[in-house]
Amino acid sequence: MTDLSTQYLGLNLKNPIVVGASNLVTDFDNLYKLEEAGASAIVFKSLFEEQIQLESFQMEEESGLYEDWDAEHASIFPKLGHAGPEEHLYNLRTAKEVISIPIIGSLNCVYEETWEEYAIKMAETGIDALEVNFYANQLDPKTLGTSIVGDQINLLKRIKEAVKIPVSVKLSPYYTNTLGVVSRMDEAGADGFILFNRLFQPDIDIENEEHHFPYNFSISTDNRLALRYAGLLYDNIKATICSNTGILTGADAIKMILAGADAVQVVSAIYKRGISYISTMLEEMEDWMKKKKYKRLSDFKGKLSRSNMNDPFTYKRAQYVDILMKSELLMQYHPKDGE
Repeated sequence: MTDLSTQYLGLNLKNPIVVGASNLVTDFDNLYKLEEAGASAIVFKSLFEEQIQLESFQMEEESGLYEDWDAEHASIFPKLGHAGPEEHLYNLRTAKEVISIPIIGSLNCVYEETWEEYAIKMAETGIDALEVNFYANQLDPKTLGTSIVGDQINLLKRIKEAVKIPVSVKLSPYYTNTLGVVSRMDEAGADGFILFNRLFQPDIDIENEEHHFPYNFSISTDNRLALRYAGLLYDNIKATICSNTGILTGADAIKMILAGADAVQVVSAIYKRGISYISTMLEEMEDWMKKKKYKRLSDFKGKLSRSNMNDPFTYKRAQYVDILMKSELLMQYHPKDGE
């Protein structure tokens, strides 16, 4: 019998498939279904500080529309305030109560004080771990990358000191030296890393001449960067590794484990094929392991990582040069102009 169990963030998971943060999990019926389908853990939808700020501003604006309209309106009605993160915290508590698999909170803030404040509040709901989303959307060209990274590491240290649950960092791929950043955050106490955050970018509608923000599902080839860094980080950091983006099949998950990941996060696969597809992914993994005569994930985890590869150039630029040297072979698949 194959054993798919793994450890991620110090949590004992029955398999490596973790459901990533999305709107799917806000429906508690879906939480039951995800657990039944075989998900080993669920990352609850992110708490965004910007969203709370916007809702608070809109509430203040709408409640003040009729202020000073007359004496009664200015004095009879009580002043109402926005509840802040309370609704989100309530949903976290409820999610933790309705299913037995681990619930991981996801946090995305702007201000230093809020990161720590919200992290404490979320930990108090009983969640099993916390995922912090670090991404600096810089508009000032004078801001130095060293300053951004330094601020994020300091934030991580403050959060780690403030809460007792495991803390993972969901990184963007846009660092000058991603390995260096991960290494420093590992030393600062990060319990895990999610590689990588799928960031929403604006597009332009040329007919209406305005920005719009399309939602694009990931495809399998989107996972190449996560695969590369999982292979580079395996056996080189204390924290656990979770690959994210483009994990659409059991085969995709197997690739990440071979590279060195401890777990994977899936979202697009569920939106595209339904919640029950998690069971299919797990069956695909089990079938492959039986075929290869692997009994547990540890039998092949990191087998194709940089640490375990005899070829020193697999994860270096020489891989790119090798592709260029094969360009003549590739040309036969592409007809010349005019043909």
